Amino acid sequence: RAMATAQAPAAAPSPALLARRGRVDFHTHILPRSWPDFSRRYGYGGFVHIDHDQDHVQQPGNARLLRDAELVAEVFPNAWDVNARILDMDRAGVDVQVLCTIPEMFAYWAKADDAADLARILNNDMAEQIKRAPERFVGLGTLPLQAPELAIAELQRCMTDLGFAGVVVGTHVNEWNLDAPELVA
Repeated sequence: RAMATAQAPAAAPSPALLARRGRVDFHTHILPRSWPDFSRRYGYGGFVHIDHDQDHVQQPGNARLLRDAELVAEVFPNAWDVNARILDMDRAGVDVQVLCTIPEMFAYWAKADDAADLARILNNDMAEQIKRAPERFVGLGTLPLQAPELAIAELQRCMTDLGFAGVVVGTHVNEWNLDAPELVA
């Protein structure tokens, strides 16, 4: 480890602790403000990228999520801006949000090493955002489930190094349902 002086992450809060914190929103999505051009990074298309060009959004401040050139969604700044997110939480009377990425970022269809790299980028960014207000956020990481060994390694990193409470997974991984033999240990 490069930073021997870094503090270990706080243990993930238990459901009982969350309940004592007040109103908890268990279904919220978070994204990095920006990320690498994954299609260029990995050499093939199909990945979602974020476009902050204000000439193409419906509402000022928003960004567009595009898969190649196709619009996936337009997202509000609270998708990547912790301060905007906290203002929204306060207006709604929400004390804690449980954060995860959007399903479009799972990339279960991608090559395993690429999906593992993408998951690390997303999980690292979420951990950094949570550090800005750890009393307000709980993280659920993402995993490259198409490669169970890589998924286990990222799960351990999410729980041990990043201090997440768990992970979020899709309902299926390509052709596999979650009870597929390839996913059962």
